[in-house]
Amino acid sequence: MESYALLLAATLNAGTVLALAALGLLINEKAGVVNLGAEGMMLCAAIAGFAAVVHTGSDILGFLAGMGAGALLAALFGVLVIWLGTNQYATGLALSLFGAGFSAFAGIRYVQEKLPERPQFSWPWLGDIPLLGPALFRQHPLVYICMLLTAALIWFLYQSRTGLVLRAVGESPHSAHALGYPVRRIRLAAVVAGGALCGLAGAYLSVIYTPLWVEGMVAGKGWIALALTTFATWRPARVLLGAYLFGGVTMLQFHLQGTGVNVPSQMLTALPYAATVVVLALISRNPTWIRVNMPASLGKPFHPG
Repeated sequence: MESYALLLAATLNAGTVLALAALGLLINEKAGVVNLGAEGMMLCAAIAGFAAVVHTGSDILGFLAGMGAGALLAALFGVLVIWLGTNQYATGLALSLFGAGFSAFAGIRYVQEKLPERPQFSWPWLGDIPLLGPALFRQHPLVYICMLLTAALIWFLYQSRTGLVLRAVGESPHSAHALGYPVRRIRLAAVVAGGALCGLAGAYLSVIYTPLWVEGMVAGKGWIALALTTFATWRPARVLLGAYLFGGVTMLQFHLQGTGVNVPSQMLTALPYAATVVVLALISRNPTWIRVNMPASLGKPFHPG
């Protein structure tokens, strides 16, 4: 039973990385912008956050550095696609390639660096509950903040006026523009906010989840986060649940190896990506379901007349 508690704890930890990035991408897509550069933003944020902690010893400054790196790259992407009219898909892929190369170059001197001793977190009394305590109540605070962020995003998108305007921009930017809303600025704000969350995911990966810096350490998590938005049909609660599902699949490979299951390690490593392909294939069998939930102007450029 203890091994299952550890598996659940690892699932929450791994799912947080995916959830933070996917929630950021969800904000982008609700505004009608597709950003395929999550992988690159997360890599740059990972090295920025790791370097900040190495030099300052502060996790908070590391998270802020990661968010800043993600937001800066997202702002550059936003200017290119929203104001200069470049193709969203090509620009996102270019951002992803740039982030991979730049992070590898900037991170050369940090490959052998070690972070200060990591603090251990535990809820008073709750953390001592057998089985449930280690699984649920000894997580890093950002795990719980991610859950609260999901609830806040649900309220923001479906209850607040600003959230309704954001969704209107994603559904019909020309109608929103006719009503006097600054569509391009709203889209840019959504892209920057999404980039900051992707950056936070990257910093969490290198500062808490690992914690170390290795070239290419995001290892496809940005692409899985992108697939999660479709898997969740653009609903924040489903994004969180999907992130934990994929996090669990990722951790399952280590659990199976630890229990002595005789399965090739390459097959276990491929599990999260195989699961992504299977889920997307199942969803694509019902295009009407996707069309009903997908923002109507997703990926379409807007030029004010």
